[in-house]
Amino acid sequence: MSRVLPPLSSGIVRRAKRLWRQYGIFWLGAIAVGLVAVLYARLIDWGYGEFRTMQQQHVWAPLIVTPAVAALAVWLTRRFFRGAEGSGIPQVIATLHAKPGEYGARLLSLRILVGKIAVSFLAILGGFTIGREGPTVQVGAALMFNLRRLYPRSNAQIERQLVLAGAAAGLSAAFNTPLAGIVFAIEELTRSFEARASGVLITAIIIAGVIALGLNGNYTYFGTIQIGAHFPDLLAVAVVLTAIVTGIAGGVFGWLLLNTARWIPAPLRQLHGERPVAFAALCGFVIAVVGLISGGTTFGSGYAEARGLLDGHEHLSVFYPFLKMISMVGSYLPGIPGGIFAPSLSIGAGFGNLLHMVFGSMQLPMLIALAMVGYLAAVTQSPITSFVIVMEMIDGHALVISLMATALIASRVARLFAPPLYESLAQRYMAPLPQPAPAPVPEVPEVDVPEPAAVDEITGDAPAEDGTPHQ
Repeated sequence: MSRVLPPLSSGIVRRAKRLWRQYGIFWLGAIAVGLVAVLYARLIDWGYGEFRTMQQQHVWAPLIVTPAVAALAVWLTRRFFRGAEGSGIPQVIATLHAKPGEYGARLLSLRILVGKIAVSFLAILGGFTIGREGPTVQVGAALMFNLRRLYPRSNAQIERQLVLAGAAAGLSAAFNTPLAGIVFAIEELTRSFEARASGVLITAIIIAGVIALGLNGNYTYFGTIQIGAHFPDLLAVAVVLTAIVTGIAGGVFGWLLLNTARWIPAPLRQLHGERPVAFAALCGFVIAVVGLISGGTTFGSGYAEARGLLDGHEHLSVFYPFLKMISMVGSYLPGIPGGIFAPSLSIGAGFGNLLHMVFGSMQLPMLIALAMVGYLAAVTQSPITSFVIVMEMIDGHALVISLMATALIASRVARLFAPPLYESLAQRYMAPLPQPAPAPVPEVPEVDVPEPAAVDEITGDAPAEDGTPHQ
């Protein structure tokens, strides 16, 4: 008898399922990341527009609105969305460097995704100095991570690739910088690059970028700066001085965030620990006061101010970068969801405007571009990602060597003050996860009943000497 061959359709189905698991799920996730990134960006822009309208009509309103929003945002974050605080990039790094399944379930859940978007939107309604790019990285990673449920048998490798692809696609879609998304995944998130993951990663970035381009059109984040064919004679001096200034400023910012116990007065530290909602309201009041002093320029991410300086339509005070730094620190300390990419670029633009007083013969957009990449590299200490981001955002290929040099020098200078910010913050999320207490040991009747403390020490139900439960 001749052997019956399996029908052709069953082979096609098996191959289709295999292709779906290898590529289709990643493509589906990339499409979702692109759509969510665009909608999130429009939501944040609309929210800040509403705040600006309110602030222009009622100049003193931020003194009430901003503290109230801060208190509500911190209460919501601590009550419902633990893990959504800050930019979100440290959470992604912690997930990638630890056990993706366990840490992703805690830091990249759908609840965290919703909270990240909702509370950061609330914060921008209050005029906080936050950006949407860092949160988009966590949102993209969370979207892709939760697609692991579509795999019959998910494992750590699949989960890690999903998180990495989602985070990189999120950055790419947020800035419209596909090259920066790839470099960001290599330099900041993993510090390595696996050949077998490269194709999936790049494809996800391309798909998310195409979705963003389809909805927003082809654009550069900060427009295109015009650089003449002949560079000024003092360009090398300007690169070195700009890198040193922005490196010191970015290093100080990192030191302030990582060493709060060394500069925040003890009463405020106690207030933060015991009454975090009240502490957030105080930070909100400081942000409102700084905003009033600056004429409203320190509110929000700072995108409009940086774009205005590059276009030549904005004239900012020489104190702008310092006031913006105060507002940025005040926005980050309470633990409100929000990123630091866009505010860092705005602060860098302010330093470029300040350095134009020294290098008056140079084009202002050139100095601003150098200072933006210098400050961003100093804060993140990821020089390659920083210069690629800025180069793509301003279409500044003519300045690529100068941007690279500025980023490298500024990053090295910042390292003298503080370690890499995102990696240091990620360590706080990589503490061992709490383990369930062991089951109580059945009691054995004895003549001498042990003391209660001794019984608890055996069963693990009572606190130890330091007051913490036994693990």
